[in-house]
Amino acid sequence: MEEIEGYIQLVRESHILIAPLLFVLLHVIRPILFIPVVLIFIAGGLIFGIVPGIVLSIIGVVLSSATFYQLTRMLPGFTNRLLRMKSKMFGKDAHMQTGQIAILRLIPFIHYHLLSFLIYESSPDFKTYIESSFYSAIPSAIVYTAIGQSITNFSPILTFGLVIGLIPLFFVFGKKNNQITVREFTR
Repeated sequence: MEEIEGYIQLVRESHILIAPLLFVLLHVIRPILFIPVVLIFIAGGLIFGIVPGIVLSIIGVVLSSATFYQLTRMLPGFTNRLLRMKSKMFGKDAHMQTGQIAILRLIPFIHYHLLSFLIYESSPDFKTYIESSFYSAIPSAIVYTAIGQSITNFSPILTFGLVIGLIPLFFVFGKKNNQITVREFTR
């Protein structure tokens, strides 16, 4: 644990401009790497602290949303896939306000870009879409970045215990998902 803290301190001190730029870029390329946005928020709290982590996360999420907006306009197959996901999860005619989407973004198991798609559908133009994306990202950035910052205050034994405690949950939820997938294929 001390080695990790030393490495984080080294990144903070020696790469004062590069680290924030890489962090924001990581938000933009996060969907390609299949990294959950919650992990990036938590990492922001760990590496930069609460206020800089929140600011950098919001900047990164807004840039990621802008990229998503452009991809959605250019790739109709991608849009059709998101429409099917939306129909399965919320219903075909579901329309949500920015505040509702902000609350749903606090739930880490809901597909982040599906929620961005709901904003996309309800926005008449790019400016409105970016504003809604910005406002809906604030609560999740605050909550998960604060969690990341608070982890730095945990003792190494508590951190190790939490990780060990989460491993069985990972496998339990993984097995449940596999059972559901098998049932879907047998229909």
